[in-house]
Amino acid sequence: MTNPRRFLFLQGPHGPWFHRLGRQVLAAGGQVWRVGFNLGDRVFWPGPGYIAFGGSHDRWPESCAEIMARHAITDLVVYGDTRPIHAQAIRVARARGLTVHVFEEGYLRPYWVTYERDGANGHSRLMDLAVRDMQAALARIDLDLPDVPATWGDMRQHMFWGALYHGFVALGFRAYANFRPHRALTVGQEFRLYLKRFLLMPLHRLERRIATLRIRNGGFPFHLAILQLEHDSSFRDHSPFASMTEFLALVIEGFAKGAPRHHHLVFKAHPLEDGRVALKPEIRRLARLHGVSDRVHFVRGGKLARLMNDARSAVTVNSTAGQQALWRGLPLRTFGAAVYAKPEFVSSQPLEAFFAAPERPDTRAYRDYRHFLLETSQLVGGFYSARGRRALLRQVVDLMLSPADPYQALAQGSAAPRQHLRLVR
Repeated sequence: MTNPRRFLFLQGPHGPWFHRLGRQVLAAGGQVWRVGFNLGDRVFWPGPGYIAFGGSHDRWPESCAEIMARHAITDLVVYGDTRPIHAQAIRVARARGLTVHVFEEGYLRPYWVTYERDGANGHSRLMDLAVRDMQAALARIDLDLPDVPATWGDMRQHMFWGALYHGFVALGFRAYANFRPHRALTVGQEFRLYLKRFLLMPLHRLERRIATLRIRNGGFPFHLAILQLEHDSSFRDHSPFASMTEFLALVIEGFAKGAPRHHHLVFKAHPLEDGRVALKPEIRRLARLHGVSDRVHFVRGGKLARLMNDARSAVTVNSTAGQQALWRGLPLRTFGAAVYAKPEFVSSQPLEAFFAAPERPDTRAYRDYRHFLLETSQLVGGFYSARGRRALLRQVVDLMLSPADPYQALAQGSAAPRQHLRLVR
């Protein structure tokens, strides 16, 4: 290779995924560097190519440009595009004409992850792609789609790597004194929350089973409210709400005014909810305020499919779990920017009217949309389990080295054959 691609990695998912990916890029003939901002970044990038950044964050854009120039970087690799150090680096990379590779949790979870160019979620190219354009790109492809899995693929590993990472970050505070996490809590608070959540898993599992059995055996029709992490970038940067409490208040008020009196409302917490937001007490308070205490339920984490299979409709801000509702043909109401919020299959009804008589989605249009994702940005595998990483590595480097992004490649007829779910089951 006379002119090798030169990749600069920033922060990645907790655990060894970015380092394994870097080694694969090296094996393909590229050159690789990694900027680390704390001891956790360093521990999960052993060996050469590591660049420690210990400066203040207001110096980062200048330092980033200098690193890119010094190493003649051609490609920037990030996990998520909204945390400040990534957003600033992407602006520098675009000004220099670099290719920007963005990884994210899968739009179709749990056995897929997302790979896109330039941006993800509310910044994804999917936001501007109409379903009819996707259908045109799929015209030459015939594929039986795999079912949506009912479980999160590597939840325990996700929590383990997260706790370990934040532990290293706390231990290395002196060496990286200027490091500031992209979330509001301190590193120590993040670590304690991860550890507490991990230790309380057996108790939460029992609580969840009891609540789920009460709902499933209750014999009442119910609507499902899919909650997200308040500190997640999709909620924080791509929704109209300043807090989860605002969303809870809107949903409960709409349910109280519009839903038939024999219907119930079930709030389902995110599997990684760690207690930093007092969801259960706030839901109880709002339900009492609107006179629906006996018809509102809360379920802590766990499997979504068991509830969704019996639900009448679903409402969320912009959770990727909304796609599981669409796959089942459930009416869905969203509020934030979401890559799947297309008029063909997501309702725009006022919430009161939605709970009274929700409009059903165009399921054929949604299946075409999902088919398009599986042929483009959704890759079989995961960041946190060894099995998921192996499946992911078999596909992703070729996509990164391709001159066309996944959406362009499909439109041009140059997309490589895709692996499907059977590889990781």
